[in-house]
Order: sequence, then structure tokens, then C-alpha cells
Amino acid sequence: MLYCGVDIAKHNHEICIIDGQGNKVLELNVNNTQTGFHKLKGHLERIKANPETIQFCLEATGHYWMTLYCYLQELGYQSGVINPIQSDALRNMYVRKSKTDRKDALILADLLRLGRVPETALASETAMKLQTLSRTRFEFVRQVGGLKNRVLGVLDRIFPEYPECFSNVFVRTSRELLKQFTAPEDLADMDLSELTEFLSKHSRNRLGKERAEQIQALAKGSIGIHLALDAFTMQLRLMVEQIEFIEEQIKVIEEAIEQVMEEFRPTPDTPYRHVIETIPGIGPVLAAAIIGELVDANNFKNGRSVVAYSGIDATVRNSGQFEGTRNRMSKRGSPVLRHSLWLAAINARRYNPQLKEFYEKKIREGKHSNVANGAVARKLAHLVYSLWKEQRPFDPNYKWTASGTMVNAGQPL
Repeated sequence: MLYCGVDIAKHNHEICIIDGQGNKVLELNVNNTQTGFHKLKGHLERIKANPETIQFCLEATGHYWMTLYCYLQELGYQSGVINPIQSDALRNMYVRKSKTDRKDALILADLLRLGRVPETALASETAMKLQTLSRTRFEFVRQVGGLKNRVLGVLDRIFPEYPECFSNVFVRTSRELLKQFTAPEDLADMDLSELTEFLSKHSRNRLGKERAEQIQALAKGSIGIHLALDAFTMQLRLMVEQIEFIEEQIKVIEEAIEQVMEEFRPTPDTPYRHVIETIPGIGPVLAAAIIGELVDANNFKNGRSVVAYSGIDATVRNSGQFEGTRNRMSKRGSPVLRHSLWLAAINARRYNPQLKEFYEKKIREGKHSNVANGAVARKLAHLVYSLWKEQRPFDPNYKWTASGTMVNAGQPL
């Protein structure tokens, strides 16, 4: 049997093939192009390496591994993919601490020979759609959050009293006001009746003269700076417009997610599309993100492996007689999955009495709210795995056990 390790890079891949005794059979550098792939195919044919006599191990560097993986799959070759974090850790098995692309390819081939590379399969097209859409939404939401912080930073300079005008600076009426009358002087000099009409129009008659008087009073007494005021007001207006533009794009993404989620509905009459969507606190958007990151429950051994993959497991610090007591969340897994489970835990506490009780119990024990919510997120990860694995919708009559599973009539979930 032959074993091929591939160190992945953007433009070139380093390839090393060894036999069952660990002896090098072939070392090769191929371009990440069709010509390079054909070159690899020719060398495989030359050494008579067919799908029955060779296995591949690719390091999942970014997204650059996917084209070669798909090419090898089309040729019928079996390929495994290993996370760079795992390969870095396994590299410590070797005495010499050298780090080169050629050496990495040899190590990957050797790990494959030793049976230390898990089987890997690409996500289905539906799961890949959800992964792409959810990650894009996650990034856009992050951008909106950053822009909002920058807007507040500009207001702190030119009109620090403005947040007192509205319960939320980013409500629709406030945004329209900032886009058209950005500087406090503009609001202070504006006719009161005109400002009243503007507020009434954009708030659907919820705001009127009283709020207009409050805004003008704050604008006239503002301590905001006048230095480079025109530049700051332009920046503020453009950032508000950018927030609205990105939020419209987020709506488009969420509509696309809704359509893709329909592909999971078992039958037209089934009241749910995917079983994890039946869990209180997990709506279509969070369900799509979780499905896109986990792909398939069968990819994981148990709920603990889902917890580890999401990065919401606690770090362990023990050495000799020392046992760490201030363990932190590892945050080593998928950030989108971790964020989704975190938000789902916040929502679940509102709708699931058992999870709410569990959260409050952690608070009574003196845990920080973030620590308590992390514990709820871990329980949800176990629940997601169990329901998905068994294709069973959520049942509120199940009871949590001390081990973190749920039981009903003595049967574990």
C-alpha cells in the first residue's frame, strides 16, 4: 500500500508518497492548476498507483485543498483531510523540530500510514449552501456591529448628547435624522415645526413636538467639537448608509437560507424542516448555521465531540500536583458554530424551563453569567447531536439527567 501526504498552499502543493515501511517512493511539487493536476495524475500512473493501492492525506489549509480533493475524488482516490491544528500537534511525535513544506508532506504521509488520519467526506450541496450563506451572514452582521461602534465614536466627538434623544441610536427615525441633519448645528437651527413633521413622518406619528424640542435643546447645548466637523459629519452619514445597505443584504441572505432549509423537510406535511429546528431557541437562521458547520451528526462520535468542535469546551490545566481552577473556553473550533450555540443558549433560557433552571442554578453557585450561558450552550450541543443523530424532534417531556442527557420513561435521549 502507498501513502501520499499533500502539504497544501495557494499556488503549489508539495507531495510525498511513501510505502508501507515508510520509504519514500516519490516527492513532487505540483501547481494548483489543471496542468499541475494532470502532472500528478501522470506520475501516479507511472508508479502504478491506482485507487486500490494508494491513499491521500491533505492538510486543510484554508479553502485551497478543496479543488485537489474534488479532483482526486473524481479519479476515484480515497482522501483524508486533517486540520492544521491537528497536524501541528502530531508533528511533536517526531524528534527533529524541522518545519518545511516537503517535511510536512512526509509527516502527513507517515500519519496516514500509521492510521492517524480520520476519514473525510465533503458536505452535501445543501449543507455547503447553508455553510456559505451562514458564514456570509455572520461576517455581515459582524461588519454592522463594527460600523455601529464607529458611529457611536463619531457622535461622542461631535454630538455626545445625541444618544439621549432616542432609546436606540439606530432606530429608523434616528437613522433618517442622522443622514439628513448630521451636525448639531443643523438640528439647532432647524425650524421646530419642520423638525416635528420630520419626526412624525418617520416614526409613524409616534414622535412629535415634545421630542423635537428635546432634540433641539440638546443640540443647542452640545459640547461637541467643531474641529474638522464637515469630515466627521460626512463619515457619519456614509456609515449610517453603509449599515442600511449591509442590513438589506442580510435580509436577502436570510431569504435564501429559508429557501435552502426547505430542502430538509422530510415530507410536505412534516411540521418542521430539520429536527434541530424544533429545539426551543433555535430558529431557521441559527439552525442553518449549525447544520452548515456540523454538516452531519454522523461525522461526530458523541455530543462531547460536537462541544469540542464548536470550541465551547473548557481548557484543562493540570500538571503534577497542580490543578488549574480558572479554566477558560477553548474557542478552538468553528466560530460560527460557537456563536450560534451561544445565541441559541440565550434564547433557550427563555423558552425551556429546565434550561432556565439550570442557568439560574449556575448563577446561584456564583458563576459569571457568561460561564453559566456557556454551560447551557454545552447542553444544547449535546441535545442537537442526540436529536439529529436519531432524527427525533424535540419533546418537552424529556427530563435532563445529571450526566447532561435527557430521559423519558427511563430511556436516554
